[in-house]
Amino acid sequence: MALQLPASFNTLAHRFNELPAAKKMTMAAAVAASIALIVGLFLWSSAPDYKVLFSNLSERDAGMVSTTLQQMNVPYKTEANGTLMVPASQVYDLRFKLAAQGIPKGGAVGFEAMDSPKLGMTQFQEQLAFQRGLEGELARTIQSLAPVESARVHLAIPKPSVFIRDKQSPSSSVLVNLYPGRALDPGQVQSIVHLVSSSVPELSPNSVTVVDQAGNLLTARNDSQSPRGLNASQLEYTKAMEAYYVQRIEAIVAPIVGAGNVKAEVRADLDFSEDEATSESYKPNPAPDAQSIRSQQTVEDNNSAGNQAQGVPGALTNQPPGPATAPLTAPPGANAGPNATAGQGGNSSRKENTVNFELDKTIRHVKASQGRVKRLSVAVVVNHRAAVKDKEGKPGKPTPLSAQEMAQINSLVKETMGFSQPRGDTVNVVNAAFTEAKEELDIPLWKDPDNVALAKDLLKNLIIFGLAFYLVFGVLRPMLRELVKPPEPAAEDGAAGEGAVEGVLGEGGMLYGPDGKPIEAPVDTYAEILAKVREFAKTNPKLTAEIVREWMSKE
Repeated sequence: MALQLPASFNTLAHRFNELPAAKKMTMAAAVAASIALIVGLFLWSSAPDYKVLFSNLSERDAGMVSTTLQQMNVPYKTEANGTLMVPASQVYDLRFKLAAQGIPKGGAVGFEAMDSPKLGMTQFQEQLAFQRGLEGELARTIQSLAPVESARVHLAIPKPSVFIRDKQSPSSSVLVNLYPGRALDPGQVQSIVHLVSSSVPELSPNSVTVVDQAGNLLTARNDSQSPRGLNASQLEYTKAMEAYYVQRIEAIVAPIVGAGNVKAEVRADLDFSEDEATSESYKPNPAPDAQSIRSQQTVEDNNSAGNQAQGVPGALTNQPPGPATAPLTAPPGANAGPNATAGQGGNSSRKENTVNFELDKTIRHVKASQGRVKRLSVAVVVNHRAAVKDKEGKPGKPTPLSAQEMAQINSLVKETMGFSQPRGDTVNVVNAAFTEAKEELDIPLWKDPDNVALAKDLLKNLIIFGLAFYLVFGVLRPMLRELVKPPEPAAEDGAAGEGAVEGVLGEGGMLYGPDGKPIEAPVDTYAEILAKVREFAKTNPKLTAEIVREWMSKE
């Protein structure tokens, strides 16, 4: 069964076939251009917006990422410098999925470069390959830290020398690229420093420098002094001490005025100098009974000359005494010899006593500790008392604290901080109304990212709709109307032959005879009517001209 097309379509096709060749080509080109433009606009509107997925990838990582994207059926684009672009709506999702697979692995080359040594490598090339592998391994280890996205390690290892005076120490520098919003604390920086210094022989931690992607120096020498004479640890201790006093003051005042209604600031002047002093002091002579005896010496000398032998020594004086007779106790000098003479009686006595007492001496060795508080300056701001609603429910105004309450708060602050007048401490407590600062991002509507993106989409759709509307109603529709417009009958001059008149086509698709009466024979199609009219005009040109002239006179 053949497909029957509508009569209007057949009429259009017949009319198009009767057009000149130049006009056919023009209309065909216009229709093709319109269709191509509409299809192009549709594809342009439906094309996704591409954004950068990864940049500065090595060839190996770029190949791994592109292979994975092909397996996931994700469209992507490659650009110079190892940049991969994917649809904007899938950027973060793809980053999460690739990170779960450990892709990309990073462009650092580790010790795998030593797995396949090349034949004919010199000692310098081997040393360079080893140093490069060590740098890559250290970079990979540093990248395992949570805040670090990527890292680069540079080692400066001098050539060993047999002369001590020509010996140089190695040094290293580390560049870390941190994730947005992440930072390395001092402990993590020191761990990176010690990690690198422990991996290279004779590398001192002081010779390792760590820098972030913004050029900020993360390492500092412990012995380096700041312009104010304080190193990093002393500054950190000062900040911790000030925060300690602030926390204590706010904790003691907050229960009185309410949480969030008190703000305190403390400036601590600390002394980090290290002093040592030794003193030796003596007290005046105390009472003897209050003293301790250290040493005592007594000398007694008693000399009596009456019983001593006297005279010229010789044989007579050295003879033994005579026999004892009664009484048993002989009188003095009875035993003396014949030459003995009685000496003159005499006594001699000497007595010395020396006492040494302990000295009351005091020796004091004082070593002052670092970080002593020299002076404290405290400033406290207390908010006004909260407003109380009146009977009508309207909020009132905040009221300041009384003088008695301010005096109590002042006393509490002094007791909490350990106020010392001789030390020069100062305290200033102020009662003022707090201003509630609401952080509102006053971004104009034309600068809001969401509004800008919405406006771009609307503008794109409006452009597409406008062009499509113009092509349909401004180009294609006039062409079709011109195509389906019936041709005007043309008058032809010539002699009219005598004979019967078949009829003339009139309004309503009816055929009229020479007498002006309609012929009842129906006309099937416009093409058949048109063919009969042409045939009639050819055979009866004069009559056709008269009919046309009559129509024109009537109009």
